[in-house]
Amino acid sequence: MTLKALRANSGLSQEMAAEKLGIASSTLSKWENAKSFPDAIEIGEIEKLYNTNYNDIIFLPNNTV
Repeated sequence: MTLKALRANSGLSQEMAAEKLGIASSTLSKWENAKSFPDAIEIGEIEKLYNTNYNDIIFLPNNTV
């Protein structure tokens, strides 16, 4: 699942998710649009927030799998 889909399924706005992750909403937007990527610590926070595993997250939403 993409970051955007995970966020939507969690019922969080971009601003709410960014606040829970301790980042700016502009940073989350960049991650969701594959303009930049989270580091290892941030990935851990994403896994906790969305109760998912790194291997289940699609960080390049425009690529088909």
